[in-house]
Amino acid sequence: MSTPARAAARRKQPHVLANAPFRRLWTAMATCSLGDWLNIIALTALAGNLTAPSGFQTQSLAIGGVFVAKMLPAILLGPLAGAVADRFDRRLTMVVADVLRFAVVLSIPLIGGYQWLLVATLLVECVNLFWVPAKDATVPNLVPKERLEEANQLNLLVTYGTAPVAAALFAVLSGVITTISAAVPAFTVAATAVALYLNALAYLASAVMIFTLRAIPKDHVRHVATPSVLRQITEGWRYVGGNRVVRGLIIGMLGAFAAGGAVIGVAKAYVHAMGGGDAGYGTVFCAVFLGMAFGMFFGPRLLGGLSRRRMFGLSILCAGVTLAAIALIQNLVVVVVLTVVLGACAGIAWIIGYTTIGLEVEDGLRGRTFAFLQSLGRVVLLLVVAVASALAALFGQRDLRISELTYRFDGANLVLLLGALLAVAVGVLALRHMDDRPGVPIGADLLAALRGRRFVPDEAEPARGLFIAFEGGEGSGKTTQSRLLAIWLRDQGFDVVQTREPGSTKVGMRLRAILLDAAHQGLSARAEAMLYAADRAEHVEKVIVPALRRGSTVITDRYVDSSLAYQGAGRSLDPEDVAKINKWATGGLVPDLTVLIDVPPSVGLRRMASPADRIEAEPLEFHERVRREFRALAAADPDRYLLVDGTLEQREVTLLIQDRVRDILPDPVPHEAEEATGTMPAIRDFG
Repeated sequence: MSTPARAAARRKQPHVLANAPFRRLWTAMATCSLGDWLNIIALTALAGNLTAPSGFQTQSLAIGGVFVAKMLPAILLGPLAGAVADRFDRRLTMVVADVLRFAVVLSIPLIGGYQWLLVATLLVECVNLFWVPAKDATVPNLVPKERLEEANQLNLLVTYGTAPVAAALFAVLSGVITTISAAVPAFTVAATAVALYLNALAYLASAVMIFTLRAIPKDHVRHVATPSVLRQITEGWRYVGGNRVVRGLIIGMLGAFAAGGAVIGVAKAYVHAMGGGDAGYGTVFCAVFLGMAFGMFFGPRLLGGLSRRRMFGLSILCAGVTLAAIALIQNLVVVVVLTVVLGACAGIAWIIGYTTIGLEVEDGLRGRTFAFLQSLGRVVLLLVVAVASALAALFGQRDLRISELTYRFDGANLVLLLGALLAVAVGVLALRHMDDRPGVPIGADLLAALRGRRFVPDEAEPARGLFIAFEGGEGSGKTTQSRLLAIWLRDQGFDVVQTREPGSTKVGMRLRAILLDAAHQGLSARAEAMLYAADRAEHVEKVIVPALRRGSTVITDRYVDSSLAYQGAGRSLDPEDVAKINKWATGGLVPDLTVLIDVPPSVGLRRMASPADRIEAEPLEFHERVRREFRALAAADPDRYLLVDGTLEQREVTLLIQDRVRDILPDPVPHEAEEATGTMPAIRDFG
């Protein structure tokens, strides 16, 4: 009879959005995020439109100025604003901030002029510095501690997921308004003005939703002030500078930030130079984030066979090549398609970098590392946007004449090309800094991953020797015959390594004690199969493969077929599973010849003085199943097997084995020596 507590434990927990107060706050956050992205697109488009008559240089500087105005307050005043905001009622702080943002954004299209646009941008971003920490501090008060991670994931979803929605909305608005203006000349409302009105309404809607949210507590503990950006960067480098992998990831992600900043700084001017209006700018902006979403979600899945560290470097490298194509191909449709590819590469690099840093950095340092990355990313982005805009303006517009062809090459092209070169250099540096598959060709590795496989390099074995395995049931005489064959081959001048399973290595000796000791009768069949595979992996790597590479002849008493027979048939495990783990353990190494000495179990077990180990002590039915499986394996591959009747006299068995081995023996005397002496090596019969 189940108790109420057990029933409650079995009941599935409701989704975090089932929490009504959090759902209302989350809806307000989604509305604000949509407004924020509309704000970025509309302000940069408006700055470009206002200064377009003044020429390319002025337009580039104006757009760069908007980005600087948006990022500068967070870098200079972020910690101070967070500390001040935490002293006031959070709900009231967010409502007042939303109303102020509504009023300031609404004034931009009404007042007009580039100067007020910059002042308004600074004011909005200063107000944001109070809204964001109040929101972040409110979420833990509305959500249980165990659901906080899920709530934060939803917050990230609306923070970045609304970007392509806002860009698509702006592109549609621009297209519709352009069509109306063409049909009705008296209609003079600009798409940027409509977008800013919608942006202002989004802030007002957020204010209303938060004002009606009564669940936010008024009494709260004051948080510790966030350290300054400069301090976060200085302290953060102490933690990540000593880790080579994390250092490579940070460099790669900051390089991607810098390349992205170059694109952001000149995107509007570049689209305008190609003849695209606000609709084209919105489409390009949307393409970036759609590509990022695609890359984050599908990239690691589509290339599952590729090392994550290699994928990180290759994605940045591919982004650089794509950015170079965007810089040189001056066709808006092609640029939009390439921008989706660029976004996908950036998304792959970002998700892999962020995830890998989380795995590489110990838990106590993880928060500081992410704070360091975000702070340094802001500074890099701000510097690059400012420099990119200034450089584009300084270079201006040029016409390159090649014979009768004229190619327009302006500052935007130059900045995009420089960004591409930076991304390529950072991608190559990341690959060299953190490649975890040295010696494996990157091209072959990537091609295999595209086919859904992991590339496994072929082992170069120029001096591979002969590999012979002896198999058979208990008391078959295989140990004796393997020893006699080794003696015979040494007499012929061959270098012979005689070995056995389990127990031919130090690790193998310990595993043998576990596997064969009668005291371990309770060992499960799966555990037994994996212990044999573990012994075999060590055996192959430490004994068999080195001997074969020296050109020696290796004779082993038992190999993979024993696991297929004993654990597969004897223990009734799935033979495919047993074969799979042993193929992985041995690297697919197969004997040149397998000698199976076949003896009925009733005969073989009588040859044993007494049950010496737990396998020999199994019942007769077990050994019958083992024998049938051995014979089935030999019948399935007769070219590789020599099936010998083990009930024959020992000398007869030995001669049969020598006859078969003689046919596959390599020449113990080098070919050059034979030509010099004119003689052939003699192979004598045993005895």
